[in-house]
Amino acid sequence: AWIFQTDVMESMETAPIVVNGVMYVTTSFDHVFALNARTGEQLWEYKHKLGPISVYCCGPNNRGVAVYENMVYLATLDAKLVALNAKTGKVVWQTELADPELGYSEPMAPTVVKGKVLIGTNGGEYGIRGFVRAYDAKTGKLIWNFHTIPENSVGVWATKDATGHDLHRDIAAEKAALAKLGDPYKRLGGGVWQNPAVDLKLNRIYFNVGNPSPDLDGSPRPGDNLYTDSLVSLDLDTGKYVCHYQYIPHDVWDLDAVSAAVLVDVKDNDGKTVPGVIHAGKTGYVYVNDRRDCHLIRFSEPMVPQENMFALPTHGIGTRMLPGANGGVEWSPIAVDPHLSLAYAINLHQPMHYSVAEAAYPAGKLWLGGAFTVIPGEPQWGNITAVDYDTGKIAWQVRTEQPMIGGVLATAGGLVFTGEGNGYFKAYDSKTGAELWRFQAGAGVNAPPSSYTVEGKQYIVVGAGGNTQLDYKRGNAIIAFALY
Repeated sequence: AWIFQTDVMESMETAPIVVNGVMYVTTSFDHVFALNARTGEQLWEYKHKLGPISVYCCGPNNRGVAVYENMVYLATLDAKLVALNAKTGKVVWQTELADPELGYSEPMAPTVVKGKVLIGTNGGEYGIRGFVRAYDAKTGKLIWNFHTIPENSVGVWATKDATGHDLHRDIAAEKAALAKLGDPYKRLGGGVWQNPAVDLKLNRIYFNVGNPSPDLDGSPRPGDNLYTDSLVSLDLDTGKYVCHYQYIPHDVWDLDAVSAAVLVDVKDNDGKTVPGVIHAGKTGYVYVNDRRDCHLIRFSEPMVPQENMFALPTHGIGTRMLPGANGGVEWSPIAVDPHLSLAYAINLHQPMHYSVAEAAYPAGKLWLGGAFTVIPGEPQWGNITAVDYDTGKIAWQVRTEQPMIGGVLATAGGLVFTGEGNGYFKAYDSKTGAELWRFQAGAGVNAPPSSYTVEGKQYIVVGAGGNTQLDYKRGNAIIAFALY
């Protein structure tokens, strides 16, 4: 239908939002564009003036805005929350969320509900203390704050992950370290990569918390490292803790929970329909939890190979393990078709070496505690996987020539849309995985597609700008397709 080219030739992870015929998209380095959703004509542009300090682990990305009443909300790489006039793009208010010099950054899109702007923080690779907050949508004033790392982060000294794998923890050594070092909560990481999901009936939100800091060296952070690698639910009005479920206690592999939580009714183990919350992990599993108390109902068959999983990182060249630190499923949001009880996820297969190297807290600089490196010569690829979330069984898979990152969209018309790093944007049959259509976008299609309707016509839109993490070809196009 149309192509709009931004003025930023860099990775693109934006999820387009359409309200009353106006589309809002973002680019790397925090530009916002308002477009006519029918024609692609530019209505206005906002260019955020980044401060002198901004740090980020995985590219200068922005994943989109939120729109509420007459304002558009943007979170920025220099850790600010900005409210723009939806008609003009002019700044209405701006709030500093955290100190970017300490490693805080904001690639995620805000969520706005009941007059509150919900926002988390990135920075799990920098020794931050993560948070999710609610701000007043009209004024930008803080309403509540929830630290994703509690002051008592030790937990129950769990020795297995959610699926029963042995984590090879030396609990005695960790307890000795805790007695010597104290609780590491102030610098334990726990960033939140993606939007919370909102349940208005329960008046609660659900989100996934990322990795602990430092990523690969567990010695300075004894304990389970709550609430890293966890699903967390809070009261929407107060921000008070309701429940959590930790998938990987004391993670030293960077296999954290970074993809967005999705709310859908599911079958429990007795076949009863219950309110569920699901997401796909870097581990390669789709996890299905009960929305009421966060307990794990089931996990899927693995969507990617798991070899030497949870072997401890070692010094030197390191330990070979997969999935690697990118996944499985990276930040890429999943989609669901509730009529088929299927969840759709895009996966990476990247075998990696994991090495550990002790390092003191570097105050706002990258703090990995080692390295995870792709193994030269080993095959890398991706897939699109459909999982029956009521059984955990894989319904179908389509293998792709490159690791997949970006997002997936399922429509009520029986289609699944997703893009690849080689520039192809494709549609598949949601029941069978058969490829039905493709388009070459000229740059990596590594952003979540969206669907919308204007004047009775349905459109599909996606950003084609490549990806920094996997170094896919950069571009600057927003591409809309229409059903004729």
